[in-house]
Amino acid sequence: MFVDEVKIYARAGHGGRGCVAFRREKFRPKGGPDGGDGGDGGSVILRADHDLNNLIAQYYQPRLIAEDGEHGMGKGMKGRSGRDLIVPVPCGTLVWRLHPPEPAEPPPSQSSKTVLPTSVRTPFPYAGRMTDPKREPLPLPPRVSGPIRGVLVADLTEHGQEFVLCRGGRGGLGNKHFATPTRQAPRFAQPGEPGEEGEFLLELRMIADVGLVGYPNAGKSTLLTAISRARPKIAPYPFTTLHPQIGIVEYPDYRRLVVCDVPGLIEGAHRNVGLGHAFLRHIERCKVLVILLDMAGTDGRFPWDDYRHLLEELELYDPGLLDRPRLVVANKMDEPAAEGYLRRFKRRVPHTPVLTMSAALGEGVERFKRAIRQAVDEAATGSPVSAPARLAP
Repeated sequence: MFVDEVKIYARAGHGGRGCVAFRREKFRPKGGPDGGDGGDGGSVILRADHDLNNLIAQYYQPRLIAEDGEHGMGKGMKGRSGRDLIVPVPCGTLVWRLHPPEPAEPPPSQSSKTVLPTSVRTPFPYAGRMTDPKREPLPLPPRVSGPIRGVLVADLTEHGQEFVLCRGGRGGLGNKHFATPTRQAPRFAQPGEPGEEGEFLLELRMIADVGLVGYPNAGKSTLLTAISRARPKIAPYPFTTLHPQIGIVEYPDYRRLVVCDVPGLIEGAHRNVGLGHAFLRHIERCKVLVILLDMAGTDGRFPWDDYRHLLEELELYDPGLLDRPRLVVANKMDEPAAEGYLRRFKRRVPHTPVLTMSAALGEGVERFKRAIRQAVDEAATGSPVSAPARLAP
């Protein structure tokens, strides 16, 4: 199962309370206060890991709670601090802090007593609700639907990058810190601070060198199988691929490229038609885009119409995607109608280099691997691979 969006609840550890104690030894019956400090609570930390490719671990464990600090003890002994909870997430994870729901005001007829809203009772303004130490909050639904409502707080893109999601509370001071010449036996200590808490949305956007973009049933999964060891499901019907697939292209000189197979896009994808937003966001971080066209018109569409619609969807979703280096690849050239469609495509889309291949038969695969490597190298240096072309009427 592939999970690229999950809603979680995180809570850092509470700080331990300070101790109220006094020294009682054989020859010092009134030795004064010696209560120890409480330990600090553990923090919830997200760490980017390039060995992960989805958020399935957080899907099954949506509640991240760090360890509380221990309370202070007598003889000046400080409580042990809580362990930090380090959560590995894939590179390319965005962290959104969700706004808490507005508290509902009770009708005036129910009670004459003033009820404080949740935001007043909660120690942190972004927290969803107050946490009772004796009762943990109820599990939250892991999946999220609808528009994102929140604030972007982190973007983890590099391996080993860390972000403190919730910081642990500080431990309270023992009564020995409050002794003064006029108050030599304080019988109180400082309570520990509560740990930060809140509801967050983790959103994964794939980081790849090459992104395969095309209509359903254009042969993207077949191409990914031909150039890498990835084995996505392949079938002769649209929408066989329902979530992004990652493949590693290896070269004889030990160079590697990461290729992302994005599920097929359809017209209206920028309006989230056919889960367009869920698919389009995975190509935002790709260095090079490969526009894969079914040059044989298998599904009754013309390749030049597919090309125009794909560019329109990319521009409407994010105009910056058209400035990204891209390659145009004509697939299924083994079909009888492919040659005629290719000549008409070149007339309607002039000044656009087209790379021909047949992924099912393995024709042109090595040429394609060399082309994407050259495109990635040129993208790293900033030189354009192909200029945007307008369709001829």
